[in-house]
Amino acid sequence: MTPLPLRDVHEGVAPAWWPPAPGWWLLLGAIVIVATLLGWRAAAKRRRREAILRLFDDALAHAGTPAQQVAAMSELLRRAARRKHAGADRLLGDEWLRFLDEGMPRPVFSTGAGRLLGDGGFRPQVAAQECAVLRDIARERYLRWMRA
Repeated sequence: MTPLPLRDVHEGVAPAWWPPAPGWWLLLGAIVIVATLLGWRAAAKRRRREAILRLFDDALAHAGTPAQQVAAMSELLRRAARRKHAGADRLLGDEWLRFLDEGMPRPVFSTGAGRLLGDGGFRPQVAAQECAVLRDIARERYLRWMRA
């Protein structure tokens, strides 16, 4: 019996980097799906915020006088308040203004320019400057509640 000649161990051919293994294709597909879903969600959130802004601005644009604008702001804030607390839209007077101040850094509705919401919708004349200040405060509160 003749002995077999010994040979060195040969390494196999290294796999090519292209095309990738199936696991890499699955990972790439998962990344694409997640990125698409995140982009769609961000776009939907942006569209919702723009629609909320448009609703507020359109309601004020259709109100003719400053008193009607105050009434429109009050109505929109009451709608938004229902999202936070079911019975909030039925609050009246100072109780309503204190509710609007909840979570604010300072009480702008019960002691500041926001007091106009209490009776501004029923006044025969409301100064345009007062209405403009209230618009900024009410818009911020409305957006915060509608985003929640």
